[in-house]
Amino acid sequence: MKLSFRWYGKDDPVTLQNIRQIPNMRSVVSAVYDVKPGEVWPEESIAEMKKEVEANGMLFDIVESVPVPENIKLGAPDADKLIDVYCENIRRCAKYGIKCITYNFMPVFDWTRTQLDKVATDGSTSLVMYMDQLKGLDPLKDDIHLPGWDSSYTQSEVRDLIAAYGELGEEGLWRNLEHFLKKIIPVAEECGVQMAIHPDDPPYPIFGIPRIITNEANLDRMLSIVDSPANCLCLCTGSLGCAAFNDIPKMVRKYSAMNRIAFMHIRQVTLMEDGSFEESGHLSACGSLDMYEIVKALVETGFDGYVRPDHGRMIWGETGKPGYGLYDRALGAAYINGLFEACEKENKK
Repeated sequence: MKLSFRWYGKDDPVTLQNIRQIPNMRSVVSAVYDVKPGEVWPEESIAEMKKEVEANGMLFDIVESVPVPENIKLGAPDADKLIDVYCENIRRCAKYGIKCITYNFMPVFDWTRTQLDKVATDGSTSLVMYMDQLKGLDPLKDDIHLPGWDSSYTQSEVRDLIAAYGELGEEGLWRNLEHFLKKIIPVAEECGVQMAIHPDDPPYPIFGIPRIITNEANLDRMLSIVDSPANCLCLCTGSLGCAAFNDIPKMVRKYSAMNRIAFMHIRQVTLMEDGSFEESGHLSACGSLDMYEIVKALVETGFDGYVRPDHGRMIWGETGKPGYGLYDRALGAAYINGLFEACEKENKK
């Protein structure tokens, strides 16, 4: 496996010097953050990031993410023009050594939580999704600003988008994803890039907005649209795992054996009976997912793709971007290292 770490660029309080000190750290996962979705990434920006990362002894060979504009997801009149721009970004990334690009097809919001700083009994804080906090909220009537929602949208724009996606529906979203994939995957194949779609987070509709990258049947459907090694998954254990209907070790084993996982996000969640969930420490004992079985499935199927510790808690007084501090993600990386070493040695017996 290729161990990696998310970095948000020069403004990130977690520095490349911090990241390089984590044992076995190979790659930095980043993107060009000062360009709006639907615009071409300047080559100078990609080249500069590559130079900075390599100066710190690591590789910049995976991007997370190249955002998909809403008009592509909605199938708007300018969708093909925007897809052409997206293809150009794939080419530019490939020119500078990028081998994997992560993206998502989530309408309106990349992810949704109800709180970013829930205090645990040990004093750490983490991201949570509580169903009782969602009850009674109506973004079509009320001014709502939940964590994970794009603050660049006005409340009026949010309402217009929600209404548009409600009219589009799941099958409409599938049609637009199919059109998108049939355009970009041939370009990715030519460039030697794997496109890794991230699951919806959480993997079920919220406020009537359709979500389609949610379960095993839908992952099968997505992969079959263009049956290509370039059409892959970014399998996030925490996103898919926050729904009890997903058997994460089984899904990891299945898609890894198919060589269709390009990138693994490994993190833990604690599930509750009403569908609520809390993000927690990476250790299996800290939540509802069996991390050993997940890594064992990867090792036994010969997985050699990218892995990163995903969201961490904020611990030891650290402040910064919720879920993306240094300390707990570094602990997660160390834990992942240990699981892989143990599983690899066991697999050789």
